[in-house]
Amino acid sequence: MRALMKSLGDIWRLAIPYFTTRDIGEARVWPFPRYRAPERWIGLAMLIAVIVIELGQVAISVRLSYFGRDWFNAIQEKNAAEFWKQLLLVFSPLAAIGILSAILQLVVRAYLTIRWRRWMTEKLMTTWLGGAAHYRMQLTGSSTDNPDQRISEDIDEFTTTTFALGLGILSKATSLVSFSVILWTLSAGFTFPGTEMLVPGFLFWIALIYAVLATGLTHLIGRPLISLYFQQQRYEADFRFSLARLREYGEQVALLGGEETEHLNLSRRFGALIGNFLAIVDCRKKVVTFTASYGQANVVLPFIFVAPYYFAGKVMLGVMTQTAGAFSNVQEALSFFIDSYTTIAKYKAVVDRLTGFAVSAAKARGLSSAIPHIEVVTDGGNDLAIRDLEVALPKGGTVVRIKDAHLRQGESVLVNGPSGAGKSTLFRAISGIWPFGRGAIRVPKGARVMLLPQRPYMPIGTLRAALTYPAPADTFPDALVRSTLDAVQMSAFADQLDEEGHWGQTLSLGEQQRLALGRALLAKPDWLFLDEATSALDEPLEKAMYRLLPEKLPGVTIVSIGHRHTLQAFHKRRIELKPAADGVSEVEDVRVADLAAE
Repeated sequence: MRALMKSLGDIWRLAIPYFTTRDIGEARVWPFPRYRAPERWIGLAMLIAVIVIELGQVAISVRLSYFGRDWFNAIQEKNAAEFWKQLLLVFSPLAAIGILSAILQLVVRAYLTIRWRRWMTEKLMTTWLGGAAHYRMQLTGSSTDNPDQRISEDIDEFTTTTFALGLGILSKATSLVSFSVILWTLSAGFTFPGTEMLVPGFLFWIALIYAVLATGLTHLIGRPLISLYFQQQRYEADFRFSLARLREYGEQVALLGGEETEHLNLSRRFGALIGNFLAIVDCRKKVVTFTASYGQANVVLPFIFVAPYYFAGKVMLGVMTQTAGAFSNVQEALSFFIDSYTTIAKYKAVVDRLTGFAVSAAKARGLSSAIPHIEVVTDGGNDLAIRDLEVALPKGGTVVRIKDAHLRQGESVLVNGPSGAGKSTLFRAISGIWPFGRGAIRVPKGARVMLLPQRPYMPIGTLRAALTYPAPADTFPDALVRSTLDAVQMSAFADQLDEEGHWGQTLSLGEQQRLALGRALLAKPDWLFLDEATSALDEPLEKAMYRLLPEKLPGVTIVSIGHRHTLQAFHKRRIELKPAADGVSEVEDVRVADLAAE
């Protein structure tokens, strides 16, 4: 029971935000013009329409039950006039209304589903991307795997299946009440078979007991499906991601001759996928064996119970068919869980994945306010000040300790230190995406800070979009984009600016680094942090880029990480990070000098 309540709570927390949102949406009801209204009212209006139609269809089904009784009675009595009256004046209008309402419900339900999915996708993407949660979730060792799948597939599954199951439960519950009354009334005078003992609502009790027992057995047999479906989605996504990653790093794999190893790794992942799939098939085989047997028995079971009363002349053919139909409807309503067990198992896995994703994303976003954390604040000064700073790893353990240090505006600084000293981690802390640790970093108010890593991110799209990233491709005039491309000595690509491509695979690392420097020229930051951002350039080209930056960005403060001795010529100050006795890197030597003279 506790697990059921938790699952219902999770579904509620995922579903209710859309129907309570204060966002403004836009919709159109033909033939009226488009209108704007709170999205929750649009969604609720559509939901109410779908529910009303569903209840109307149940009402039609109940009325058709009485039509069937009267029609078969007319057949038994050879009453032609009543036969045609029931067919033309009762069945035909109800059938037409039923068809039209089903079409209308399909359309409204489809529009509501896609609106709900769009809203949930936007909110989940905002949560995932906001506060660098997408990055921090990887650092915290979160169990949330394959966020792409959860956003693209799980939300679709959730919205679609929520409607399918929700409307199914509503329909079956309404049918259960309606046809239970009919079944109870029709079998009110039935006696227990072979006796004269009167059992009010005899067939209702038979249907109830039969369905409850079958439901319990179905859950007992199919319970492993929930965890199996959860794992299957993970194995599928892992295999797909491995294939995509191999495509991305195809050159490196080919150069190292790693095809055989990759093949083994892919086969291992695919083998796990197949093994889990076969376990699902084995479990579903047992479930289907039971539910199919149950379904076949339902076809004849009501007639078996009613037949003795019909043969004894206690009921007419129409009453027999109506009783059998009512029994079947009650049985079908009570068997909803049995018939939908596989769908429910998949749905439970989807709900668990989305809930886990939301919890992990919220946890990652909350790291910025956790105690302790590295606080990046703005003040009215001109310098970047670091005080009582300890930069830690996500799972604990300090890597950098700085008591007091200042980076002065307009001063170029080179940060040195052995590999693993925490230089890149310090840069991430300054940029605000690394919260692990304690202390404060104060940056000038209104200062634009930009960090260029060793391997730049190349979005899939046009070369122009890759150059202007993160700004949209049309942000800058064409002439400025082309002159920037020329400035970073990539004018050979000018004719390919608007070509779509995977530029992360097309361009060499050196070309990617120059393109990233072009981004800095367009963005015009006040503080530019270069984390070995020119490591793939030869020395003459690196020299040209370092001379270009202050020329095109007057007043910019450049802080670089690098191991080349030649970098000293482009900086006026050096900060060295060296591990202390406890293994934590500290600022051992801060020297202000003309390093070019060294």
